[in-house]
Amino acid sequence: MNGKNERENERELADLLRAAIAGDERSYALFLDRIAALVRAYARRKISHGGVDPEDVVQEVLLAIHLKRHTWMPEAAVMPWVYAIARFKLIDAFRRRGRRVEIDLDEIAETYAQPEIETVSDRDVGRALDTLAPGQRSVVAAISVEGRSIEETARKFGMKEAAVRVALHRGLAAIARRFGRD
Repeated sequence: MNGKNERENERELADLLRAAIAGDERSYALFLDRIAALVRAYARRKISHGGVDPEDVVQEVLLAIHLKRHTWMPEAAVMPWVYAIARFKLIDAFRRRGRRVEIDLDEIAETYAQPEIETVSDRDVGRALDTLAPGQRSVVAAISVEGRSIEETARKFGMKEAAVRVALHRGLAAIARRFGRD
């Protein structure tokens, strides 16, 4: 709004409130409708995150204006008086909410530390496999490195599936012991 519209709006609101205080119910209803829209916009600008509903603040401000309208000085500007009430009602709402802040996790998910992915180089895998007996080495390499199934590995080496499972288990256990992970 430019300065002229603001002054005109202020004058109209003051006229409406004066008429309302004098008993004009229609002026009072119009005054409250226009003030509600202004306070709603103010509350929405001031409330950046959840926890306080702007509509609750609007209702509290309208109630306070109704109860305290006799304290407004008719020669004074209306909007500073309304915004002072709105500011105090907003502060009250934040106090009632407490220090709890509600944040949507999706808004901050990228700031969480991601679990560190343990990577192993080919050289480390080779060193680990070199510590195993030849039979275990072949089975562990086929299943853990090449990604073969137990059945495929048994066929490849001419072993029974149970023997492949035993060799795999013993080979992985030996690697874990060797590298300090029991």
